[in-house]
Amino acid sequence: MSGGHGHVDSSNKNVAMLIAVLALVLAISETLGKSAQTTGLSANIEASNLWAFFQAKTVRMTVVRTAGEQLEAELPIADPKAREALEKRLAGWKKTSERYDSEPETQEGRKELAARAKVAEKKRDYALAAYHHFEVASAAVQIAIVLASAEVITGVVALVWLSGALGIAGVAFCAIGLFWPTAVHLF
Repeated sequence: MSGGHGHVDSSNKNVAMLIAVLALVLAISETLGKSAQTTGLSANIEASNLWAFFQAKTVRMTVVRTAGEQLEAELPIADPKAREALEKRLAGWKKTSERYDSEPETQEGRKELAARAKVAEKKRDYALAAYHHFEVASAAVQIAIVLASAEVITGVVALVWLSGALGIAGVAFCAIGLFWPTAVHLF
């Protein structure tokens, strides 16, 4: 064949294989990153909802306690006939106030809501830490693909080595995001 058509340089085959592997790593890091981002956003919404519920319970508890304190102040001057009914109402308000503060059977008391919200916040923070590592991995691999592609055009072998190093860094950040997202803090 004349003009070299049909003959592919073996170094270009190796670079093409490197680009294919880098593209695979990129797809994996992007998928894991999107999953971590979605988990982080969902956990953030859950934490916000739980803290809003906590605040609503706090307002209700404060209103009931204030009403109870006012009633307690009025008891000494209350009509003796009405006193028993007022004491009964006061006992009910105290019970309601205690239930707003802690309700283990439904997990909807203030104490339980705060604990649940803190768990959701930890889940959010973990997922967002992982997401950031996957983003760094994706950026490193994208640059690696560009450098490997540039080597095919320019023939500068150093670009392949730099591309491989960035690919390894991308794999490392994927592993950090997957297994130890809170171990390394870049941002």
